[in-house]
Amino acid sequence: MVQKAKILLVDDRPENLLALEAILSALDQTLVRASSGEEALKALLTDDFAVILLDVQMPGMDGFETAAHIKRRERTRDIPIIFLTAINHGPHHTFRGYAAGAVDYISKPFDPWVLRAKVSVFVELYMKNCQLREQAALLRLQLEGGGKAVTGGGAKEAAGLLAELSARLAAVEEQAEALSKQLDDESADAAAVATAAHLERKLTGLRRALDALEPGTGGGPASVPSPN
Repeated sequence: MVQKAKILLVDDRPENLLALEAILSALDQTLVRASSGEEALKALLTDDFAVILLDVQMPGMDGFETAAHIKRRERTRDIPIIFLTAINHGPHHTFRGYAAGAVDYISKPFDPWVLRAKVSVFVELYMKNCQLREQAALLRLQLEGGGKAVTGGGAKEAAGLLAELSARLAAVEEQAEALSKQLDDESADAAAVATAAHLERKLTGLRRALDALEPGTGGGPASVPSPN
């Protein structure tokens, strides 16, 4: 089973959280509520999230301060943040949102279809990155145990594992290429395009490492790129 991505919804108003859940329910992902910045930071300590929808105006720790804490943590600094706000103080206010680390800044009332489309892009990128981590982990296992497998008469099993890894990686590569084309066609956010390009670079490095293990290429240990 493919594990669902988690989306963090942060707003001090229950009715706003309910509205966001209604809009995003069609994505069929796991929606996690947080009614304050402090509660959001607590959730981020234990769970991994594909994207964060963060209200700007909240009592106590507001959205800007919450985002600053998120970006300071190594574990959470790369999670995309979409700011949602009911106020508009002009370009300066919007700039402050981007300066705080947001990938997008949306004023209420917003178009539900647009919001859902933006969130779906980051969910898809997150899922592709999770697949990449899985491929890297399997490849590391092969690299660490490859020598024993071959000398112990397990060359056939090692070849089978390499073929399976190659097929899985090919599927991820195809999906990543299609996603990149979609982002180009839709003139997506620069942050989404950059994330997709980063994913493609990681896939290229993993493909090179996998190819280096194929018979006739030396079969020596290859350097597996970090999927972060």
